[in-house]
Amino acid sequence: MVRTPELRVTELRAEDRADWDAFVAAHPDRTFCHRSGWSEAIAEGLGHRPRFLLARRGDRIEAILPLAQVRSRLFGHHLVSTPGCVYGGVLASSDEAHRALTAHACALAERLGVAALELRNQQPTQPGWPTKDQLYVTFRKAITDDDDANLKAIPRKQRAMVRKGIKVGLTSEQTTDLARFYAIYAESVRNLGTPVFPRRWLEALYRVFADACELSIVTHAGADIAGVMSFFDDDTVLPYYGGSRPAARALYGNDFMYWDLMSRAAGRGVRMFDYGRSKRGTGAFGFKKNWGFEPQPLHYQYHLVRSRAVPDVNPNNPKYRYFIAAWKRLPLPVANRLGPLLARNLA
Repeated sequence: MVRTPELRVTELRAEDRADWDAFVAAHPDRTFCHRSGWSEAIAEGLGHRPRFLLARRGDRIEAILPLAQVRSRLFGHHLVSTPGCVYGGVLASSDEAHRALTAHACALAERLGVAALELRNQQPTQPGWPTKDQLYVTFRKAITDDDDANLKAIPRKQRAMVRKGIKVGLTSEQTTDLARFYAIYAESVRNLGTPVFPRRWLEALYRVFADACELSIVTHAGADIAGVMSFFDDDTVLPYYGGSRPAARALYGNDFMYWDLMSRAAGRGVRMFDYGRSKRGTGAFGFKKNWGFEPQPLHYQYHLVRSRAVPDVNPNNPKYRYFIAAWKRLPLPVANRLGPLLARNLA
């Protein structure tokens, strides 16, 4: 009788990365956020310790869990799948492997004494776990290779804004100058009252995912007014970090920017536009919904260890209202110096 090898759960090593990415590429529930490169990017760009877990049976991977340890004096100590990512959680080819990897992650959370283990699931996978499913949503919509059809699929009012952006003479160019993009992005998030991510985080993403990352800048009369960092993953495009300067509003810069990205992506064979995560009740939520995208709830689930309640670190929390108002008034150089110290723990 041939004995079936037992499952072994280990942390990701350099020699595992090819097998990890092959497993992810073949899984029907895969996302860009499950790629092994996030381990390197998170360590380098955010300074968090990766705890990427995989379950093998013999030489075959049966489950993976991208995970990282986030430790902050202000916001607490957590295990998160995955910081800096919209999506996360376990990918498994069997229920046994899924249970084994989840149990291992829970045991690791207990051993480390974190406040909570957070899994950023698209669908609930852990019955009985506290779930945050009324805060974040994602927006995904199929597109075609026909520009006219994609434009007509945008509701009339929003479509008119795209056309106005085209009419005023906006242009888009792709660049490798990350400093140019970061200047726009940092100013934009300051104006929204949000601390900016460290520049080294975006540099790490741009380097690690060089095969998938694109920087696009929208200009008007020679001036940069908006920019977006996007990832191209198989048949999906994800505009991941975007921002604009005040001048973009009157020029319909954001409307033009995302339409331009959609049009170019469709021309490259992309068939899914993933607008990414937004919080309910925010301007970003309304903007994406106005494009005809329907919000799809994200089911972030928690194994509580030292915390008695699900963490609530988000701008909609009333206790952060005065902080946001004050941050908007900070001089940009000050915001750019202080922001990365806070934002890396809010990813």
